[in-house]
Amino acid sequence: MNARADLPGLAGPGATEHTDIAIIGSGFAGLGMAIRLRQSGEQDFLIFEKAGSVGGTWRDNHYPGCACDVQSHLYSFSFAPNPGWSRMFSPQPEIRAYLEDCTDRFALRPNLRLNHELRHAAWDEPAGGWRLEMADGKVVRARVLVSGMGGLSRPSYPDIPGLDSFEGECFHSQHWNHAYALQGKRVAVIGTGASAIQFVPQIAPKVAQLDLYQRTPPWIMPKPDREVSATEQWLFRRLPFTQKLVRTGIYWMLESRVLGFVAHPKLMKVVERIARRHLARQVRNPQLRATLTPDYTIGCKRVLISNDYYPALARSNVDVVTTGISRVERDAVILRSGSRRPVDCIILGTGFHATDPLPRGVIAGRDGVDLLDAWGDGAQAYLGTTVAGFPNLFFVVGPNTGLGHSSMVFMIESQVAYILDALRRMRREGVQAVEVREPVQRAFNEGLQGKLGHAIWSAGGCASWYIDPRSGRNTTLWPGFTWQFRRATASFRMTDYEIWPVRMPQPYESADVPEIATAAGA
Repeated sequence: MNARADLPGLAGPGATEHTDIAIIGSGFAGLGMAIRLRQSGEQDFLIFEKAGSVGGTWRDNHYPGCACDVQSHLYSFSFAPNPGWSRMFSPQPEIRAYLEDCTDRFALRPNLRLNHELRHAAWDEPAGGWRLEMADGKVVRARVLVSGMGGLSRPSYPDIPGLDSFEGECFHSQHWNHAYALQGKRVAVIGTGASAIQFVPQIAPKVAQLDLYQRTPPWIMPKPDREVSATEQWLFRRLPFTQKLVRTGIYWMLESRVLGFVAHPKLMKVVERIARRHLARQVRNPQLRATLTPDYTIGCKRVLISNDYYPALARSNVDVVTTGISRVERDAVILRSGSRRPVDCIILGTGFHATDPLPRGVIAGRDGVDLLDAWGDGAQAYLGTTVAGFPNLFFVVGPNTGLGHSSMVFMIESQVAYILDALRRMRREGVQAVEVREPVQRAFNEGLQGKLGHAIWSAGGCASWYIDPRSGRNTTLWPGFTWQFRRATASFRMTDYEIWPVRMPQPYESADVPEIATAAGA
């Protein structure tokens, strides 16, 4: 394994630090990987975090109303239950506190390197490992690189002429300026995605005028949220099996949604009727209701949940604007109709670079190939975890591991188990590095895309951030049940991989590739 015998130590800028396993990011993915390494007895690993604290997306997103849209009893580590969740859908501060608690509970602080932003990672072929350069010039050598950088970590900014000339306050929802007082202000919100439906109800009562610029209305379902009672919390704490029962029930309830998303898309008509009734009950104005009614099949875009978004839009000080934006001037938004709408503050609820989560120049594999060049036709990986041409690089929350129906933490734990099995096999068989064989990766993704082609996300008549604009392929979502992904990642098969140093290529056998019917449903 060529692992160091000494524990990881500190190194200043310009110095070189050595570790066996380098983990990038300290959200659910990075911390989940680190915790499982610690539990397996591994000591020689480091977690590199660009910010000054852990938490990932739950540290970076702190806008008013920020909360999880998956029940927290499932949106948490199976090996670290929290009996103290205050609500079924926990708010951002509680989730961030949970991740901080996990960091302490599993003694990860000595392995954590805060304020270490990765500038460049390159595969060093002679050394059989990775060379990482941090933003401050520090160099780290690692045999294995695990990316825990989430897919929803890079904000997407709209290409609107004149936006940079605006003289008022302007920020993306991920970079919310809490110091700016919205009371009495004229506010423009651009975007109607998952973030906007949470913060718009929070700010609408405070502002003098809110203009919500909507390009495509989302389908919105009622949010079955409530407080978790003191009795329930007591039961979860004293009788842990009761929380496991609740978690299991939530899991299977959410898994049933796959029947509509993938297996039988016509079932989504039933879900659509529920969403239409929700809209009709909360919006009495026929004109506004028509404006907020989508013209595509529910599920084609991310289905959102909210009980207060529609009532916020019905307020007298809120206008839903569907006329496109022509440009922004120093104190106003100019519509394509020529209308001028004065504004003091612009808030961008325009989402993230889901299909392009990393900028160019961050990761280079064999022969110096940039990851984005390897993904020229859209991101792809084998089991969402390994990429041909990038030895000993493992992704957690990689391509096609996203979900439209359940908890990403379940997927994260599946990938972490797969990586741990890879490390065990490598240690047992004396292997320095592994690289997924390109035919294996290609065959897997061809099967994956075949399943996605029949799913609601491809046949629902909409354009969504799930789809890579270059290839038209869905590079984001897993087309099946999560238990099928767990089964596909249950064990690491060395026959799927080239061994490093390179040996004579093994004959390709299609049987080496997990059947997509097994991995993604019949």
